[in-house]
Amino acid sequence: MAASPSRIPRAQAVPPGAYELSEFFAPQRTSSVQLPDPEPFLRNITIGVLEVFAGVREVDQLVRWLTEDAYRALVTRANLAARARSARGVAAIRPVYSLLSVHRSSPADGVIEAVVVVQGAARARSVAVRLEGLDGRWRATSLAIL
Repeated sequence: MAASPSRIPRAQAVPPGAYELSEFFAPQRTSSVQLPDPEPFLRNITIGVLEVFAGVREVDQLVRWLTEDAYRALVTRANLAARARSARGVAAIRPVYSLLSVHRSSPADGVIEAVVVVQGAARARSVAVRLEGLDGRWRATSLAIL
């Protein structure tokens, strides 16, 4: 027997002025003027990411500086790098990098897009990073090793 229309509960509309719970926990954008100089952060996150790929730093040590998507992508890439080292029988050693340059631009308030060029023992590498001001600090939302 089908339920009568009077017994089916109606969806409750969100009253005007009410907020969804997720709105309270979502990261809040922060203006560039309220954030510190991003260059030291760019240098440190670049070295940290390269050390993760080399297998001498845990990804979890960078979690507070990354958004969820960037963290997941870094974990995936770090696992692939670990499997490649294992397949070749290469031990994880701490790489030595010298930072050659940091090129950055700000396409919007609270957003920095940068390329950090580093020189390793064998070759130079570039790390592209997008930073966004979230909750009063810089967080990396995208990373790419070139």
